[in-house]
Amino acid sequence: MPPSATASFGLPAAGTLRAFVDQLVGGRGSAPAETFKPLASGIRPPGRVALVGAGPGDPELLTLRAARLIGEADALVVDHLVGDGVLDFARPDAERIYVGKEAGHHTLPQEDINRLLVELARDGRRVVRLKGGDPFIFGRGGEELEELLAAGIPFEVVPGVTAACGVAAYAGIPLTHRDYAQSVVFATGHRRAGESALDWTALARPHQTAVIYMGVGMLLSHCAALIAHGRAPQTPAALVENGTTPRQRIVTGTLETLPDKATLAGIRPPALLIVGEVVSLAGKLAWFDGAAAGAGAAVMA
Repeated sequence: MPPSATASFGLPAAGTLRAFVDQLVGGRGSAPAETFKPLASGIRPPGRVALVGAGPGDPELLTLRAARLIGEADALVVDHLVGDGVLDFARPDAERIYVGKEAGHHTLPQEDINRLLVELARDGRRVVRLKGGDPFIFGRGGEELEELLAAGIPFEVVPGVTAACGVAAYAGIPLTHRDYAQSVVFATGHRRAGESALDWTALARPHQTAVIYMGVGMLLSHCAALIAHGRAPQTPAALVENGTTPRQRIVTGTLETLPDKATLAGIRPPALLIVGEVVSLAGKLAWFDGAAAGAGAAVMA
């Protein structure tokens, strides 16, 4: 196994990252963003909302634009899966509003989050709606933008590294490979109440990698459904917990053995299920040693 990149190139502290971004933005000749001022009539001009992807956990996977907008924001509306260190880019005086959703518990219903974004922008704020991963991949970003559009609130979207791509990369699992998988498909294990089951026939196609978000609680039934729809029981599969962070853990096995292995290891959300022959490369291509940055990361075969 090659030496850990994390061990070889020590990660800078979050304060160093913030200083780097501040220097870069300033070095490009960008003037500081003006604060909103009342018009002559005393009415505040409308604010705007930036829908920003925070990436899968590691704050160094933020885009430069995401880091800049976080640093300029007057208010941040933050999801549960935003990684540690991301908010270190925010101004100390910025308002931080947590609206995270966890299994069985929603801090705010989605409709209330939509209204909150509108209210903050109408108050003249520069608002960052901060989501883990990419806001348009299972992040309800489209629903929130429809509400802003109906209210006449200006907005922009900053994509982020989605969990499937970031977590798989840090786990040493290429989602496509000429010898193993010529396509990749993403699905979510968490759906609206009353929705029909996933399209298991499409997910179980051969020579394809399937990535299922938010599926830990249904892992046994997901693996069984893939087998029932044509994937071989010996198809390699992995569950990656807290991917891209120092707490990353990986359990590998097959569709047949993974549920028991994950239970034995005590894997908990957030975790990503990756299914396909590419998972067989995880041990060989592993490079990220979370243990070098904190608690142990491990591949448990």
